[in-house]
Amino acid sequence: MTILGIEQITYGVEDLPACRQFFLDWGLKEIPTEGGRIRFETLNGATIIAAHLDDPSLPPAFESGPTLREVTWGVGTRDELNALRGRFAGQPGHFETDEAVGCIDPTGMAIRVEVTRKRELDIKGSPANAWGRAMRVDEPGPVYERAQPVEIGHVVLFTTRLAEQERFYHELLGFEVSDRYPQRGTFMRCAPHGGHHDLFMLQLPEGKPGLNHVAFTVRDIHEVFGGGLHISRCGWETKLGPGRHPISSAYFWYFKNPAGGLIEYYADEDMLTEKWQPREFTPGPTMFAEWAIDGGLDGNTRRQKNAKAPDGRFMTERSDG
Repeated sequence: MTILGIEQITYGVEDLPACRQFFLDWGLKEIPTEGGRIRFETLNGATIIAAHLDDPSLPPAFESGPTLREVTWGVGTRDELNALRGRFAGQPGHFETDEAVGCIDPTGMAIRVEVTRKRELDIKGSPANAWGRAMRVDEPGPVYERAQPVEIGHVVLFTTRLAEQERFYHELLGFEVSDRYPQRGTFMRCAPHGGHHDLFMLQLPEGKPGLNHVAFTVRDIHEVFGGGLHISRCGWETKLGPGRHPISSAYFWYFKNPAGGLIEYYADEDMLTEKWQPREFTPGPTMFAEWAIDGGLDGNTRRQKNAKAPDGRFMTERSDG
C-alpha cells in the first residue's frame, strides 16, 4: 500500500464569496456543487472544497476561525484501500465506508483515504539551462500571465505532539522522513520515491495546533512568478515571496488565504528515493529561505511593493545633464 498524494482538502470558512473569488484568481477550475459548498479542481483533478465553518457535516476544527478541516489522501486501487481497513481502529473519529477510511490524527486534523480520482497529465515545465547542461535549445522560456496549479503538493501543520504525529504517519500510512528540525519539525513524503515532502509538521514553543499553509505545485519557476504577479494584481496580500527554500530547493510565493492559513505556489522541489538519508537542521531564517522578498512584488510595476515603477523604455535609459 502506497499513498499517492493529496486527493482533496476541505476548508471551513467564514466568507464563502471571498473564498470563491480567491480560488478563481488562484487558477483553480470551479466545479458545480450543492449544499452551500464551493468546489474547485487542480489540473490533475485534486479537489478543494470550502463550506461555512458552522456546517454540521464538516469534521471538527482543530483551531478557531477559518481553517483546514480535512485532508484526503489517495491510494491507487480498491485493494490498497481495503488493506487499510481496521488500521485506524482505536483512533479518534475512526470510520470506515465502502469508499473511504479515516480518523483524526494526533494533532486533531481529520484525515481520510480514498481510491484516487486524479488524472494523468501530459504537461511539462520549462527546463533550465544550467552550465554544461543545455536542456532548452532554440526555445525561449515561458512567461505566464497567471498560474494553473497542477496539483495540491503538501500541507503544513502546527502540532503540539510532533513525535506522535511522525509515528502515526509512518506506522499507519507508510510515510518516510525526508529531513528534520530535531524536536521542532519533520518533513515527510508519502513514499520512498517522490517529492521532498507531502506533509510538514512544525512544533513551536508554547504553540497551538493549527494550519500553517497548503501548497500548490505549478509547472516551473516561471509559473511561480507569473501566478504570484497575477494574484498581486488581483489585490490579494503576499505573506512572503517570491523566494527559495534551501532545504527542499523549491521556489515559493506565499499569500494570505481567506479560507485559512497561508497558501503557496511552488516549483522545482528535490526528488528523493529510498537512498535518501534524512538530514537534521537548526531552525532559523536562513534555513527557511535562502532568499525571499518581504511583502512580495507588485503585479503592475513588476517591482518590489512600494517601489517606484521604472521610467523610460529601457533599464539603461537615462536623461542627459
